Amino acid sequence: MSWTPVARSADVGTEPRQVRVGGREWVLVRLEPDGPATLLPALCPHRRVPLVTGSVAGGRLQCAYHGWEFDAAGTCTLVPSLGHDRVPPRASLPPGPPVREVDGAVEVLLDAEDTEAEQEIPGLGNEDPALLRAWHPIALSTEVGAAHEVRLLGRTWSLSRSGTGLRAEPEPYALAERWGLVWLAPEEPLVPLFDEPDAEDAAYAGAWLPPDRTPAPAGFVADNFLDVAHFPFVHTGTFGSEAATVVEAYDVLPEPGGFRSVQEQWFENPEDPGVAAGLRPLRQRRRATYVYRAPFQLVLRLEELDVGAVKTILFFAQPESADSTRIYTKMLLHDIGGLGEPTPQVVANEVAFEQAVLAEDLALQETLTLRVLPLDLKDEMHVRADRLGVALRRELLAFVRAAA
Repeated sequence: MSWTPVARSADVGTEPRQVRVGGREWVLVRLEPDGPATLLPALCPHRRVPLVTGSVAGGRLQCAYHGWEFDAAGTCTLVPSLGHDRVPPRASLPPGPPVREVDGAVEVLLDAEDTEAEQEIPGLGNEDPALLRAWHPIALSTEVGAAHEVRLLGRTWSLSRSGTGLRAEPEPYALAERWGLVWLAPEEPLVPLFDEPDAEDAAYAGAWLPPDRTPAPAGFVADNFLDVAHFPFVHTGTFGSEAATVVEAYDVLPEPGGFRSVQEQWFENPEDPGVAAGLRPLRQRRRATYVYRAPFQLVLRLEELDVGAVKTILFFAQPESADSTRIYTKMLLHDIGGLGEPTPQVVANEVAFEQAVLAEDLALQETLTLRVLPLDLKDEMHVRADRLGVALRRELLAFVRAAA
């Protein structure tokens, strides 16, 4: 065993910094402005998000994704989605090596175990062969002309449109257009596209967000969309301050190729004209219905029960390559703000707001180091709020096994 310097004491404060010690990544931080330096494992055990993106609050290190808090010993002292319920023992971090400060330097005492590289966690990545047996979005219909190249599963496909329709090279099992998207199935898909008819769009004002990209795997992108516990911590610039920290128990109902969850929530609705007129209270009821189909088809339907407004978000992920996922988001709006058919300005405002929400998620995803979604439930820590995430992992694991 030996003491190894890892940083100058003057460079260590209450803002977490990442250091590499003995072949592993750690987080070095002071949990009090004048307190001792603390070394903690690099990743939160919940969703493997780097703790270097977190912040110090009340003498604890708070994860940026779901607000889990850890003390100097790595003990998890708070899981916000559980409220005052007991924190599960597995939520804590494994202990790190001893730390001391000598002559203006932070030193770590290493033994043989601390110098061993951490094992890579397996999971579903963007180039997994199982994904050949699925429908994938590959472009907006408006993007495809005489020639258009796309990336999917680490491969390049050439799309073209002519009087005889769409073509793709190399020739896939199937091509389709739905909701203004081009879909491609490299091999016979195990799960069909959503069975809701395209004609349903006619009852709503629809608008696409500009497609965006993230280095996160498509599985994590889907998990992020289904996750309800991160709102107060990731979406602080949009709606997070209004979101409840505690997540009450909810049900997830299995369906062929996926699942559905219906949750009733309270939210503040300042845009409802009935609030200003004194007809309805600011705090109102909302029904949120999540629908998922493997591997990366998602829909969220938000119904404002006191007003009658409906907002549906279609959300699809294209696994382009090992470190790139393209995201497509379409909004279908009805009676927003009590206006019946939304005006172009109302639609533009809703799209801009949803872009801001997505940007907050993408900023978090930029920090990830894991390029797969773990499917073995033992590789992450799950709590009550994660029922949708657990259902996603189980469905994707069944999908992978069926494709084998």
